[in-house]
Amino acid sequence: MSFQIAHLSDSHIGPIPRPRVRELMGKRLSGYINWQRRSHIHNMGVLSQITTDIAAHAPDHIAMTGDILNIGLAEEFLQARRWLETLGAPHGVSFVPGNHDAYVRSAHRQIGETFAPWCANDGESHTSFPYLRIRGEVALIGLSSAIPTAPLLASGSMGPEQRAAFDKILGQVSAQGLFRVVMIHHPPWVGGASFGRGLRDASQFEDIVARHGADLVIHGHNHKFLRKKLRGEVPVIGVASASAVPGSPRHRAAWHLYSIERRGNGWHVEGRIRGFREHGETLEDIGQIEL
Repeated sequence: MSFQIAHLSDSHIGPIPRPRVRELMGKRLSGYINWQRRSHIHNMGVLSQITTDIAAHAPDHIAMTGDILNIGLAEEFLQARRWLETLGAPHGVSFVPGNHDAYVRSAHRQIGETFAPWCANDGESHTSFPYLRIRGEVALIGLSSAIPTAPLLASGSMGPEQRAAFDKILGQVSAQGLFRVVMIHHPPWVGGASFGRGLRDASQFEDIVARHGADLVIHGHNHKFLRKKLRGEVPVIGVASASAVPGSPRHRAAWHLYSIERRGNGWHVEGRIRGFREHGETLEDIGQIEL
């Protein structure tokens, strides 16, 4: 019997609540101006279609890989929590934050307070990165690459403590023979994003995965489908934004559905892309994911 995982990312929930003047200091000011220029790219009606389609497929688990927020306002965190609640109970939904969720320094505390049920270890109630959730024979490892950065930058980093813990957890689940799914926001390989937007410790991530192996790594951030074989072996798959309007060039909204099944001593995985064709109005299968 297969285990199904739905993957979506970069919902960028809007519209942004009207900020107070004092909330637009520093990076938030440029982010707010940029949202006003680009808000038409993210459509909440499209996002609703995506989440309705996911629910209709009734996956065993949903992975959301960040950027629910836009500029990190307190009211945005409340909006994001309400939206996560619509995806499903925390036991069946896992979340890792993106750079827009950690837009300013105070966001780390708010991430912990707001999203703890969706990013905690099994049996715990507080936010922990990395976290480990085991569902049947599937191990879900959630990493945070979300850090506040200077204006015009959108890079990420795990940091040495999280990398050490990730190394340990990945080694443990590998020894148990579980199917290993790693969730992170930024593309976790060297050169996975343009200058100022990449994962700063991508090389160390590659080293850890090369040491222990992984069966599937999923991410968001670039707002488009990406496929990479890490060190020639581990499939790394990026998904488009879940709210991008169907007419957006190269960035039409989509989500991914993975079916995982043990066969003998190995695993069989099938991946499908559910999305919109250019200027299309109906969600449909638009491609297979080669793993």
